[in-house]
Amino acid sequence: MLVRGVLSTRHPILAHIIPTRRCNLACSYCNEYDSISNPVPTDVMLARIDQLADLGTSIVTISGGEPLLHPELEKIIERIRRRGMLAGLISNGYLLSRVRIESLNRAGLDHLQISIDNVEPDETSMKSLKVLDKKLTYLAELADFKVNINSVLGSGIKNPEDALKVGRRAVELGFTCTVGIVHNSTGHLIPLNPEEKVIFNELKKLGKKGYPKINNYFQKNLVDGKPNRWRCRAGARYLYICEDGLVHYCSQQRGFPGIPLGKYTQEDIRREYFTRKPCAPFCTISCVHQVSMFDFWRGPQTLALTRRTQRRSERREEPQLSKEPVQ
Repeated sequence: MLVRGVLSTRHPILAHIIPTRRCNLACSYCNEYDSISNPVPTDVMLARIDQLADLGTSIVTISGGEPLLHPELEKIIERIRRRGMLAGLISNGYLLSRVRIESLNRAGLDHLQISIDNVEPDETSMKSLKVLDKKLTYLAELADFKVNINSVLGSGIKNPEDALKVGRRAVELGFTCTVGIVHNSTGHLIPLNPEEKVIFNELKKLGKKGYPKINNYFQKNLVDGKPNRWRCRAGARYLYICEDGLVHYCSQQRGFPGIPLGKYTQEDIRREYFTRKPCAPFCTISCVHQVSMFDFWRGPQTLALTRRTQRRSERREEPQLSKEPVQ
């Protein structure tokens, strides 16, 4: 898949897909959930997986909301694997049990990421090591898939040094660990304070092996509040598919291009591959950074972002984004 990603620019490498916007938690820094949405029907999700496969997608990561709330999540994972794509999952981990981990094993899950923000739960985040440590020991014992533990700095956690304790526990259990930088509602950088910068650099040392090093190029500048010069390939090499089945640049740029997945074509992929994204210099969305590395050295972006693609989406007469409020 890596070789294919380098040799061809005409297919998505990674797609994030949302089976439910609902979440069982309410972290104050998150704008990607609500408390009322119904899950996307399974047959609709399976059709979307097939559409991603037909576009040549290499990896599909299931996110949310909390994807473990979907009643037939394993069927979705099985379809991803059956269509020859790698299957990832981003979860808060609360709903994991020994039985559920074994079920994810059977479904063929390749990779799980859990976000843990602090040692003790507080008003900012309930994703705490105290609550989730037993779940982590289950994963260390049972999981056939790779596990990564991610912490977010700059989110308003009372004790940012907790991120180091979380990272050390992850490494102790044999997992990888990563650290993210919190962003605003458009995906732009919220600068770290001096204490958070020190913690960030310590965490990067913990995650020195494997893929966490890929986005060091981006994060070094972001930590210092500096822009990055790069070619964002969102909408082409990276797709974000919301619960309504619309393709967006990422979770923080919903509405662009806003085209239904079932009507997304090679023409759309090529257009977005060559479209400059004005949000790119201070973007903190690491999955988009990582995917764009494949094309760092080629494909100068000569098209400017306009409302043209938005108008195209509206003419296709498909459902628009959910109007349900984000809590």
